Amino acid sequence: MVVGGYRDLYVAIAGSAATLTGLLFVALSVTPRRGAALGPAVILQVRTSAALLTFNNALAVSLFGLVPGTNVGIPSAVLGVIGITFSAAAVRSIRSSGSPARQQLFQFELIGLLLLIFGTELVSGIIVINNPRSSGAVQFVSYALISSLIVGISRAWELIGDRDTGLAASIAVLLGRRPHAEAAIEDMKRGGTGTDRPAGPAGSN
Repeated sequence: MVVGGYRDLYVAIAGSAATLTGLLFVALSVTPRRGAALGPAVILQVRTSAALLTFNNALAVSLFGLVPGTNVGIPSAVLGVIGITFSAAAVRSIRSSGSPARQQLFQFELIGLLLLIFGTELVSGIIVINNPRSSGAVQFVSYALISSLIVGISRAWELIGDRDTGLAASIAVLLGRRPHAEAAIEDMKRGGTGTDRPAGPAGSN
């Protein structure tokens, strides 16, 4: 059980995660599907599942951490294993999806963030299990939960909004270039393979 200032933080995280999860379900039910814009069905499923997983991760760990007598390291380690397993399965699904290489690379940016969050949760959770008084490890668990909410919000906005909110996409826009996701989708529409190929001479067969 978390105590002191961490208890108030976990109450806030649990409330935020529960609210965001509910809003995501409502938004997905009333918003037109954008599957064609986001790419193959596998890609859409991975990104939708990632948004739900990150919200549920923050909700579950924070709620279990508030249960009297419960070591917060246990739910943190369990969700860490689940998150890493999901990330590994997502990599396999993306690799076998047949989507353009450029679009696959874009998905791995999300997978990298998930591995960082859930890896931190797993390691910190194990430390807290062995040493419940380790405030530093509890702090890292808290950082991971907050990051989980932020990633979930970004992915949810991408699913129901009009653009990708990732750092790489934002930098690309500032530099006057197309984000990798948009370029990959254009490649897919043209039947490309994710690599730019020079056009042949005009009039050639």
